[in-house]
Amino acid sequence: MPLIIKQFFGALALLAAAAGSAHAQSKELSSTGVLLDRVAAVVNDGIVLRSDVETQMATIGERIQQQGQQLPPRNVLRQQVLERLVLQELQMQRAERLGIRIADEAVNQALTEVAQRNNIKFSELPAALEAQGLDYRDYRDEVRREMVMQTLRQRDVLARVYVSPREVEQCIAKRKASPNVDNEFNLSHILVAVPSTANEQQIAERTSRAQAVYARAKQNEDFGQLAITYSDSGTALEGGALGWRKASQLPSFVAEIIPNLQPGEVTAPIRTPSGLHIFKVLEVRGGQAAAIVSQVHARHILMKPNEVEDDQTVRQKLTQIRERVIKGESFEAIASVTSEDPGSAAQGGDLGWAGRGSFVPEFERQLDALQENQISEPFKTEYGWHIIQLLGRRTYDASGDVTRNRCVVQLREARADEETEIWLRRLRDEAFVEYRM
Repeated sequence: MPLIIKQFFGALALLAAAAGSAHAQSKELSSTGVLLDRVAAVVNDGIVLRSDVETQMATIGERIQQQGQQLPPRNVLRQQVLERLVLQELQMQRAERLGIRIADEAVNQALTEVAQRNNIKFSELPAALEAQGLDYRDYRDEVRREMVMQTLRQRDVLARVYVSPREVEQCIAKRKASPNVDNEFNLSHILVAVPSTANEQQIAERTSRAQAVYARAKQNEDFGQLAITYSDSGTALEGGALGWRKASQLPSFVAEIIPNLQPGEVTAPIRTPSGLHIFKVLEVRGGQAAAIVSQVHARHILMKPNEVEDDQTVRQKLTQIRERVIKGESFEAIASVTSEDPGSAAQGGDLGWAGRGSFVPEFERQLDALQENQISEPFKTEYGWHIIQLLGRRTYDASGDVTRNRCVVQLREARADEETEIWLRRLRDEAFVEYRM
C-alpha cells in the first residue's frame, strides 16, 4: 500500500514543491545568467517554470485518472495549474517579507506524524519515499513550504475571522434538527456508467444492469465482488471501498439518503449525469453522544509568600483562617478580603463548576480527597498556598457545550475558506504577473 504522504498537508502540498523550486531556480538564473528552464510566468521578482507546470499537470492528471474522473481539456488543466503555482509563489514571497520561518524541529515533528500515520519509524521515511520515486530532501522542503503557507494563512486570515453569537445559535438549532450530522459512514460504491451520448436503448440497458446489481446486493451477495465485476468507478478494484465519510462530506445527491440507512443497507440506484450509483453502508460510527462529565464546585483562598512573609508564615495564616471558618465565620467574606487570586476573590473565592483538568494536579488531588463542605489543610502549588472548601459534586451533560464548540469551529472554518479566497485574490490583484505560456 502506498504511503499516505502527499495528502498529509492537503491539496496545496502537492504543488508546493514546484513553487519552491521555481523560486530557488530563479535566483540561480539571475546570478549566473544561464538559462536553466523556460519561464511560464513572471511573478513580481520571482518566476514559475514551465517544467514545474508540466510536472504538476502530470501528477494531477494521474490522480484524477486514478479517481476514475475525466480529465479536463489539456489547455484548461494547464491554466489551472499555472494559476495555482502563481498564487503559491505570491504566498511564499509574502511570507519571506514578513520573516516567517519554520524551525527544523517543527518540520521533524510534522514528518514524524507522517511516518506514524503510515506505521513506520521516522528513520524509515527516506527509504519509503524513495520507494515511491520521491526524494526525501525535496519532500522535506515541500513540507516546510506548506507549513510556511499555513502559518501565513493563520496570521493573515484565520486570526481575523469573527463568528457572531447569532450565527452560533443558528448552527446549534440546525444541529438539533439534524441529529446525524456528526455521524461517519464507512461506504462502498458501485457505479454503472451511462455515457452522455447514450441513446434511449443504451440508457435502458444500463438501467437494467444497475437494477440487477442492486437486486443481488439486496440479497446480501458480496458487495465488494459485485463492485469488482460490475462497477465502472475508479474504486472498482478495491471492491468499491470509499472509506469513512462524515455526513457533511457525502455527495449532495446522496446526503439525505445515507444518514437514514442502517449498517448493511443498500441504496436503490441513484441517477446522476455520470451514471447510476449504488451505495452500501458498512458501518456507522460517531455522532454526538451525550458528553457526561464529572464536575466539582469549590472555593478557595490563595496567599503568596513574599519578602516579608515566608512559606511558614503564610501557611500559619491559612491554618488560622481555616479554624475561623470551621467555628462559623463566612468563608466567602474572608476570601473576598484576603485571597490573592484576582479571578475569584471578588466572588468570595468561588471557582464555579469545573471538570477534571481545570486545575493543576496538586489542587485536583486535594479536591479529590475532600467530602462535601469539608475544608482542606493548607497546601502549596506553583501559584502559592491554598485552602479549599468543596461545595458539591455532580455529573453534568456537557453535550450542549460540545455542540457550541463544534459550531464555533465549523463556522470559523467555513468563514476561513471564504476569507482565504478573498485574501488570495487580493494578493493576486496587487501583484505583477506576466504569463509567458
